[in-house]
Amino acid sequence: MCGILALIQASAFDTSVANELHEALYFLQHRGQDACGIATCASGGKIYQCKGNGLASKVFGEDGARVADLPGYMGLGHLRYPTAGGANAEAQPFYVNSPYGICASHNGNLINATELKRFLDFEAHRHINTESDSELMLNIFANELNETGKARVNDKDVVEALQRMYKRCVGAWACTAMLAGYGLIGFRDAYGIRPLIMGSRPSETGEGMDYMMASESVALKQLGFGDFVDILPGQAVIIRKGADPVAYQVQDQMKYSPDIFEFCYFARPDSVIDGISVNKSRENMGYRLADKIKRTLTEEEIKEIDVIIPIPETSNTSAPCVAARLKRKFYQGFVKNRYVFRTFIMPGQKQRQRGVKRKLNAMDEKFSGRNVLLIDDSIVRGTTSREIVSMARDAGAAKVYFASCAPPITHAHIYGIDLASPAELIAHDNGHPRAIEEIAKRIGADRVIFQDLEDLKAACSEAVVSGSKLGEERDFEVGVFCGSYVTPVDEGYFRHLEEVRGETRKMKVLEKAREAVANGSAGKEELEIATKGVKVMANGTVVPADEERNDASFARVNGSEKRRKQPEEEETRPNNRMDISLHNYGDFPGS
Repeated sequence: MCGILALIQASAFDTSVANELHEALYFLQHRGQDACGIATCASGGKIYQCKGNGLASKVFGEDGARVADLPGYMGLGHLRYPTAGGANAEAQPFYVNSPYGICASHNGNLINATELKRFLDFEAHRHINTESDSELMLNIFANELNETGKARVNDKDVVEALQRMYKRCVGAWACTAMLAGYGLIGFRDAYGIRPLIMGSRPSETGEGMDYMMASESVALKQLGFGDFVDILPGQAVIIRKGADPVAYQVQDQMKYSPDIFEFCYFARPDSVIDGISVNKSRENMGYRLADKIKRTLTEEEIKEIDVIIPIPETSNTSAPCVAARLKRKFYQGFVKNRYVFRTFIMPGQKQRQRGVKRKLNAMDEKFSGRNVLLIDDSIVRGTTSREIVSMARDAGAAKVYFASCAPPITHAHIYGIDLASPAELIAHDNGHPRAIEEIAKRIGADRVIFQDLEDLKAACSEAVVSGSKLGEERDFEVGVFCGSYVTPVDEGYFRHLEEVRGETRKMKVLEKAREAVANGSAGKEELEIATKGVKVMANGTVVPADEERNDASFARVNGSEKRRKQPEEEETRPNNRMDISLHNYGDFPGS
């Protein structure tokens, strides 16, 4: 899951677009803390960029000083969620010089990346320099656009290139692209899984309109944009400099299935996505969860609940609604450290456990001697939930009930959120859903109650904002809860996904082990990892390098034939590889 932005100003002589994109990054920072970047286009079609690992305040400086080096009247922004990769080279926007000079920002995930990599290598003869599927998509589009053979392209050429790209790519995407000297493009997959919203405002010069696209409406609103329009499934919007947006149906709409995880967890509550108020959807989740609690617990058990406490922050909206419906007291019992990010993406179990305690602190006076009902947005691995239940008991809670606004997560998320492998999911038990009683036992709660899937879908459907033109045509992508994904998925992809996840964790585990050795806190396994390196088993598990390994094959390119890696090769992969496409200010922290 990432955040994407695009902005074009009415006047090509305006050079302040980077300032506004930089401001917008902070409104979408929750969508990605791993890396960020901005690319701009100035008069004459010259492209400038700054990108790198870390928060926007780190990449652009606390005072945003590096933004001054990004002149231009149109540009893109991107925030990367911590899933794959770790080098500056994989920060976005990506750039290719041929044809025409194209930049792109991508939110989503391609599930046929191996096939696309083979095509680009053996047929298109385009070099791919990272492991990012975003770079693959950009190069597929560039290759199709190059087929025109023209020195200059028009909207028809762009749309036809996108149509051919859509036929090759499978998965979920919302993208913004910039053609040097031409304009901006925003487009979504034919299922509408990832969000993309457009807004407009009068130009400060008084002539013409500025246009902006973003993953969430909050970024548009905070910069003074209005008249929000959701880019529809299979649709592309082209905004040429000095012209109004023009929408094209690149591919027939297959479904209208936004990812429901946006509403129950990921998006900001003050956003409206696909005509649905995120805040209202979470309030509805609270009311419907309360009804489920009434059906699950006896009247006596409900009366025994002394207080309902949210687990910050997403459930802060839902928990008061649960309390109101059950007519029980509502307290804020946990204090959140706002400088620690999501724990479910940390590479190891011990790190996740320590991360939970760094993130939350229980106030004893809210728990002591009370029966508490904790409300959370979801339960993934159960690591966070188990630590929180333990905190509640340490703070003196007599009984701890635990309720989730989302149903049990039993399957992998394949469209851009790296939740966990199925084997790590607490609700997954060797291919079958784990019994609710067993989940309660594993997290140490007296009872666990989950939202029903149909209630979750209804909570979102009933949160459509007044005046929305989208009507009732939306369904939702809910594959994580039932294994029924909206796009076709080859069974081999799940095996590949496990290996990719393991490769992603490998460098993080190695780095953490070395840190533990350096500060004297390393255990036996961390010492082995630090001295021998790590390998990834076929199921994605990270183990010390001397453990037996049974790898499935990966797609190989440019003569890198399939072979067993030597241990020393694990040590030579750089942690900070700079972007090679064009001069990047983010590569030079001292500049």
